Amino acid sequence: MASEISPTPEELADRLHSAAIHLLRRLRREDDASGLNGPRLSALSVIVFGGPLSLGDLARAEQVRPPTMTRIVDALVNLGFATRRPHPTDSRSTLIAATSAGRKLLLAGRQRRVRALARQIAALSPADQQQLFNAVSILNRAISGI
Repeated sequence: MASEISPTPEELADRLHSAAIHLLRRLRREDDASGLNGPRLSALSVIVFGGPLSLGDLARAEQVRPPTMTRIVDALVNLGFATRRPHPTDSRSTLIAATSAGRKLLLAGRQRRVRALARQIAALSPADQQQLFNAVSILNRAISGI
């Protein structure tokens, strides 16, 4: 029986990083049905799950400059997926919030991605599914401090 060589944390992190990128690329195909491009969907996600928030905070979260975020928010507002409203304590600022249509669009996209991933997981053996479940639990513990 050949002995197993345990990977170093760096090797494991590299493999996990690669798998995560490939997983996200495959699931991103499901986002085409939303009709929004990646930057708009990403900003809408931050607004839905973290909003309402200022344009500056949204730009920082998305790691883009405020003029870029202004264009993205303008598009989301024009499409009816987000609104601007006055900031309650800073009259110079506005808050960006998701509309019910924006929340619905984003949640429908999440359901499409989850269903696509579930189809792939269903093809695994029950033992592999259990191992994957355990691995996700371990991963969640490992990244909770990041």
